[in-house]
Formats: sequence, structure tokens, C-alpha cells
Amino acid sequence: RSSWLLLAPLLTPPVPVVTAPPCSLCPEGAHRFQWIRNLVPEFGISSSHVKVLSSPTEFYELLKVQIKTAKQRVVMASLYLGTGLLEQELVDCLEETLEKSLQAKGSSDLRVSILLDYTRGSRGRKNSRTMLIPLLQRFPERVRVSLFHTPNLRGLLRLLIPERFNETIGLQHIKVYLFDDNVILSGANLSDLYFTNRQDRYVLLQDSPEIADFFTELVDAIGDVSLQLQQDDTVQMMEGMVHPYQGDKVAYCEVANRRVMEVINSARTRQELLHAKTFHSSQQSSSLLSQQGAQPAEGLKPEPDTWIYPLIQMKPFGIQIDEMVTETLLTEAERDARIYLTTGYFNLTQAYMDLILGTRAEYRILLASPEVNGFFGAKGVAGAIPAAYVYIEHQFYSEVCCLHQQERVWLQEYSRAGWTFHAKGLWLYLAGSDLPCLTLIGSPNFGYRSVHRDLEAQVAIVTENKALQQQLHQEQEQLYLCSGVVSSSTFEQPNRYVKLWVKLVTPLIKNFF
Repeated sequence: RSSWLLLAPLLTPPVPVVTAPPCSLCPEGAHRFQWIRNLVPEFGISSSHVKVLSSPTEFYELLKVQIKTAKQRVVMASLYLGTGLLEQELVDCLEETLEKSLQAKGSSDLRVSILLDYTRGSRGRKNSRTMLIPLLQRFPERVRVSLFHTPNLRGLLRLLIPERFNETIGLQHIKVYLFDDNVILSGANLSDLYFTNRQDRYVLLQDSPEIADFFTELVDAIGDVSLQLQQDDTVQMMEGMVHPYQGDKVAYCEVANRRVMEVINSARTRQELLHAKTFHSSQQSSSLLSQQGAQPAEGLKPEPDTWIYPLIQMKPFGIQIDEMVTETLLTEAERDARIYLTTGYFNLTQAYMDLILGTRAEYRILLASPEVNGFFGAKGVAGAIPAAYVYIEHQFYSEVCCLHQQERVWLQEYSRAGWTFHAKGLWLYLAGSDLPCLTLIGSPNFGYRSVHRDLEAQVAIVTENKALQQQLHQEQEQLYLCSGVVSSSTFEQPNRYVKLWVKLVTPLIKNFF
């Protein structure tokens, strides 16, 4: 009980800033989403470079293979690194690859940069920090471990809130795993559950140097405003950098905003110049080829049929790009379009709920049944969190029924014996299409935390390629196959009983989980 009282100063949620959509969607095919490049860089690639993974095991094996074959850089951003045998094997792979790089003759110069959350990564005596210190000690010039500390956890609040509960204030939640020019985007953390029986989503972008450069720069920027782990398990800020909880909060957030926006804007400028250059050279070569009646030479890069847009959300720093794009996609989705939206933690913001209930598209929302919720069976107050999610789900379902939207908005619960559910994102099917042309994949859960408290990143993948659309469709189908449709009888089951104290407390604490 006293733990909740410690959160009393934060129970009044700040008023969300409503941002107008950047522009309306254009009318044609995949290109209707090109308005996103007004906000972020647009990376045009071939769909043959995109691979959708389906299982935790596949994800884990790919991480190991990519680490072992990396030559120039390994960049990993996650909430935390676990402390089990599987995680130790990843650390061993890093050590082995760094060792080989040291011994290699020539210009092999592997650099490893790891970004984690400070509070989650410091939890317990054996933690993410203790797992990584041997790497720092062995390769001090080649390994960097940055621990992001939210500027909102400071002063008396920081002293009073106990471990675990301090993670409710704000986290580094981005999950990006990058090896040379290959990038894995996911919602999965670096922990044994995510390598075995916790279902998530994962996409590999192969041989994509511009995208890899962007995410390297993004992780570097967040790393620069984070605490740096030292060989003796202490932490310190880079010289001249404002401290996240000891320094001036406004000054810190301004510096962080500037660093991250520099990355976004410089990449956007680079990509615009690249597009202009590519457009002019392709115009010239197609004109030359038509004059000569020749075929394009082998080895030329194929025309992109897939576009990647990185969407960043860091409300503590005043960056709301992901929120703007997501709201615009929900607002502009046409009648008879279908949106499949999934989240492991169903706790949508009021803005997202209003858009789902007030717009024209059909929605199929996939969420965790209580038994596959990550908090199921947890000790103490956390054990009541699945019941709180049931209560939030029931309230939303009641609103759907009250507005007679049951035919347009469906809720489906993921259920799978021995597994937990952590998948998040959406797939957009245009009216009359059996395949999605857009997906969002990354770390956000579409909840209050994702929008207001944590650092988040995902990508919008837009494709015209039927084979890639089919891959995305199969991914969606595979997840939804393990689900049942929610009806009023769902909430009459004994395992859906929500205690009165949970109902009373949920409205007060729902912005913290």
C-alpha cells in the first residue's frame, strides 16, 4: 500500500498536447504515405532486403550469427540485458568477435555500443551492468555501455521510490539490434524469455547502410545524454554534458532534443539529396537506354519498391513524431480499410481510443489474455496488473457496444499454453485489398507510457511488393490464429473477476504501466 502512496505526487496526469496531423494522405497506392517524409527521413530499399521473422528462437539465433559475423559495428539498444545462460552466451559471442577483431591483421576495427535503461539495467545485485563489465574491462577502447536515466526521476522522488517502482516514471524502451549494415527492429528485449517462449515481432533489414547509419547515430545521440558505465561499476556523464537528475531538467531536455533532432534532420536532408540525385541519374539513364534500345546493366541497384520511415517518440524531450504519424494513420484510414493493431499491454491513450471509435476503418485489436500477460503470476502488487488490464479491456469493450460498433471494432485475445505475449504494432490493409501495404513495428505499445513517459522508436514499412506484403500478411495471420474473439461472455468467466480495490486503483495508476 505504501508503495502506491509514494507515487501520489505523480497521480495527476499532465494534459496531453494535441498536435494537428501533418497533412492528408495522398490518393494512390503505397505512395499515399509519402507525406511521412515531411517529418522523418525516407529510406527507399528493395523488398528483397526485408525478412520477417516469426519466432523467439529464430530471433535469438539470428542475433548470435550477426554478432559473430560483424566486422565494423555492433549497436544494440534495449530496455535491459538479462542475466541467464542465454544472455551470457550473447555476451560471450561479443567477446569472441571483439577478440578476433583485435587479432585480425589489417583495418578491422569493430566497435560495440550498447544502450540500456539505467533503472531496469541496475535492478538486483546481478544485473545488466554486471553482465557487461567484463567486456568494458577487456576492451575499454572498443566497448561503450550507456545507461539512460529519465530526467523525470529526480530529487525526493528518486530517493523515496523503491527499486522496480522507479521504473514506472520513465524508461529507455527502444529495441534496435544492428550489425554492420544489417538492422533488426523488434519489441523484444535481450532476455531469455524473449529468446524462448515470449511472442514478439521481428524484422531484419539486410544490407541497408543508410538505415544502419541512422540508427547508429540515434543510439549515439541518446548515449551521449546518458550515464556511461565504467569498469568499476560506477557511472558518469560525458564531460560537459548536463546531468539527467542532478542538473537543470529544462537544460538537459533541451540538449537531448537538440541531439536527437539533429540526427533526424540531417538524415532527412541526406536522403532528400540522395533522392534528387538518384532521380536525375535514373532519368538520364532511362533516356539513354530508350535511345539505344538497351536493357539496364546488371549490378545497378533496383528501383526501390519498399520505403522505411523511422518514427521516434520522446515526449520528455518534446519529440512526438510517432504519435503524430500514428494518429494521422488512424484518422485518415478510409471506410472498408482494415487495421490490425496488436499490443501486449492493452492500455490505449484516450486520443487513440477516440480515433478507433470515431473513424471509419475496421479494427481487429489483438491483446494478451490474462494468462499470457507478462505480469501474470508476479509477486506483490504487480500480480494485480493483469486484472487491471482486464478492467481496462472491459471498459473499452463496453464503450464499443454502447456505440454499436461491434461489427467494425473487434477485440481478440491471444492465448497460448506456456507462452507470454509481447507483440506490438499494426498492419494496414487498404479498402479492397487482401494484403497489407503498411506495417508499424518497434517498441511502442500505443499506451500512455509509450506516448508520454518512455523513449520509443519504430519504423513504418510501406511496400508495393506483393511477396513482402504476403510475408507481412502471414505474420499477422500467424499471431491472430492463436486468438479468440472477445464477447460479453468473456468477462463472465471466473478468471476475469476483478477485485473492487483493483477497479478503484486502476484509473489512478493506469498511466504508469
